Amino acid sequence: MTAVRPGPLPPMEVLDHISAGIFAATMAPLFEGAPRFLGRLAVARPFGSLEALFERARQIAHAMPIAEQLELIDAHPRLGAPPASVSAMSFVEQGFDQEAAERAAHEAESERARVAAELDRLNTAYETRFGFRYCVFVAGRPRSELLGGLEAALEAVRLAELARAIDAVVDIAADRAAKLGVVGPEEART
Repeated sequence: MTAVRPGPLPPMEVLDHISAGIFAATMAPLFEGAPRFLGRLAVARPFGSLEALFERARQIAHAMPIAEQLELIDAHPRLGAPPASVSAMSFVEQGFDQEAAERAAHEAESERARVAAELDRLNTAYETRFGFRYCVFVAGRPRSELLGGLEAALEAVRLAELARAIDAVVDIAADRAAKLGVVGPEEART
């Protein structure tokens, strides 16, 4: 994995007042760079707090035209995508960093291959059925634990899945922001 993990976020008073382009670039790692959504979010400022930002992000995402919702969801990598194809934050969230440690502990290669093949099969079935990627807040769970949720999602109604996936995108972004932290006021001035 060669992607660099982004640093802490600037304070909210900075995020609320920087140019729309710099705001979108700063927030891009949290939302996998979905351009139209990030543009809408930049225009919706000021937020005053990260909590308000993510509350507004959820409202904006749910209110966007479906084509833009799909762009936002599909900006996220496929669950179980090859490690080299995901962002630095997705790399950790999807457990590839843990997988490397597990490999060092001689975890069974056949089990990894089975899970990867099953994820690929289920992702293809999901994308064929719904027309967008399965997006879920992984929260550090091993990919093998996600198979049941993906399989169950295949039975859902499309609009319910779309709403669930949008909520997952915002939940992931909020978690990423919490993990990155915020630069203190003194650091922001330098």
